[in-house]
Parts: sequence; C-alpha cells; structure tokens
Amino acid sequence: MVETEFPSLDEGEVSSSETSASSIDLAPSSEILNVVEYSEGSPNQVRAIEVANPPSDAATITRLPGLSWKHFLRDLKAGEIERVCLLTGSDQPDVLANAVSVDAPSSRPKASEPKSVREARFVAQSRSAFQDSNNPVYSLARELEDIFPEKIPAELPAERGVRHEIDLVPGSKYCVTRQ
Repeated sequence: MVETEFPSLDEGEVSSSETSASSIDLAPSSEILNVVEYSEGSPNQVRAIEVANPPSDAATITRLPGLSWKHFLRDLKAGEIERVCLLTGSDQPDVLANAVSVDAPSSRPKASEPKSVREARFVAQSRSAFQDSNNPVYSLARELEDIFPEKIPAELPAERGVRHEIDLVPGSKYCVTRQ
C-alpha cells in the first residue's frame, strides 16, 4: 500500500506544497480551525490553528501519515489511541428532521380513526375485493391459498410425538421413529 505523505503543520505554520498528480488539484489556500482541547482537571482551552490545504474528503484524510486505516486499527488495538475526535462544518444543520402535518393521516394512531374508515379499509383489502379488481395476481393467490392459513396461529403447535422419515439425498436417510 502506498501512502501519500502530507507535511504536518504546527500552530501558525503554513505549507504551500502541491499535491501529487494523482490527487485532486486544489488551489493553495489556508484555513483557520478553532480547536477545543479537553483535559481532565483543567479548563477547556480553545486554540486557533492555521492549516494549509486542509483535506476535505475521506480518501485524502485517510492518506494522512497518522491516519491510515491499517495504522489506525493497529494503534487502536494496542491501546495507543486515547481519544477520537470528529470535526464537522458549522454550516451544516444540527438536526435533520422530517416535519409532518398534524392533519396527516400518518401522524394519528389507527385507533383514532372512525370505525367506518377502518371497516372500509378492511373491505378494500378483502379477498372478494381482490377478485373483483381483476388483479392478475389473484389466480396465483388462489393456487397458493392452501399454503397460507386464513388465521395465523399466535404460537407453534404443540409437539404430538409424530416424526417423519425424510430422504435428503438418494441413498442416505434421516430417520426418527415414532415416540
């Protein structure tokens, strides 16, 4: 595996090195990152660090010298990594939520529907309505109706002690006798 070496930058240092021809060409720029340092027993410290050509995609970030997946996993298993931080852009919304109108049917429980609406939905989903709609799937459903029971049992039936002989492969038998 070939890793692209990126120079490390100290606080306030700016690098103008060009990326390799195989990487995406970015215009030389610098960005100031505000970093919060958390340490037990001491107050949080905020530092401003100027970074030249900060990587913006996962492929470039994982090619940084200390962040290859192979080295990361090795160091994580060895216990050398104490903390992992995630930096995100402040221009992204904090919470993405779907707004649903109070009047939307999906926002109400089914019990709040009038009984006539529930009965109409049940009739629309019945076998006779399925047959009357000339749905081409109805003939297939008729062929398979003996497989699917009208009422689905809540639990498996009790064992009655009857076992069957099953021929798995010609010449071999799975045989359990009746108890």
